[in-house]
Amino acid sequence: MIEVSNVSRVFGTFRAVNDVSFSIPTGQIVGLLGPNGAGKTTTMRMITGFLKPTSGTIKIDGTDITENPVESKRKIGYMPESAPLYGDMIVDDYLRYIARMQQQDENVKVPLLCKECGLEEVMHKNIGELSRGYRQRVGLAHALMNDPEILILDEPTSGLDPNQVEDVRALIKEIGKTRTVIISTHILSEVEMLCSRVIIISGGKLVADSPTDQLRTRYGNAAVVRVNANATEAQLSDSLKGIDGIQSLSFEKSETGATALIAIQGDLEIRPAVAKAVLSSGYDLYELSLQRNSLEDVFHILTTGA
Repeated sequence: MIEVSNVSRVFGTFRAVNDVSFSIPTGQIVGLLGPNGAGKTTTMRMITGFLKPTSGTIKIDGTDITENPVESKRKIGYMPESAPLYGDMIVDDYLRYIARMQQQDENVKVPLLCKECGLEEVMHKNIGELSRGYRQRVGLAHALMNDPEILILDEPTSGLDPNQVEDVRALIKEIGKTRTVIISTHILSEVEMLCSRVIIISGGKLVADSPTDQLRTRYGNAAVVRVNANATEAQLSDSLKGIDGIQSLSFEKSETGATALIAIQGDLEIRPAVAKAVLSSGYDLYELSLQRNSLEDVFHILTTGA
């Protein structure tokens, strides 16, 4: 478990992180997001022990990482965006070297990680000859060598092709069943697919900490209902009056009839009422769809105030 309590970090007169607090239990995959310069990377570096907080505490399973850095770091595995691998080494030799460096039984750990990370086909190839997807897998195996309770991944699928992305995501999901995983990425669709929770830092402050599926509901309009019918904008607007749950109504240009965008708050289902209202007014209904805000929309709202 990670406990971050009232943590701040100051560089000279610049406050990079300002009084940030959150906790992450075991077995949760969390997305740590923020625009460039927001304090996200500084927060990650403090969690991994590379930087000391100016104030506040960070505990790994109850152990203060500043007071007991060696004990705390033994529980953390970290894979940076560009994993520092030795390209002239064979994968098997490299992982055995890492195992010995970390005082692990290489004859036990290397075969286990080879299977867990899907490296069977490349164990006897030079790392420099591998695709970026396989290099990421080697980096993951390195990060998992000490059997960490916490795994921190920085842009784990950056630069991968779609097939490699799918493979690495599946691997991360499997790893996350038994470990705490923190993912820092700019690919917000990846967070939606992988993470059960999202933490957003902006301007050095924590601006959101929520289950991923609740972010759209909690921040901004949860969804927009799009309806197109063979009516004028005025006629369609009149037919929709009186429907509970409509927060606002706007129109967009349409080749046929009128198209209304109905903003709703929360998880209220109004599509049956909309369909009934339009049809009972004598209009043909061409389209009725639900368009939910993406995580990109929520991220923009929280980090720009727009």
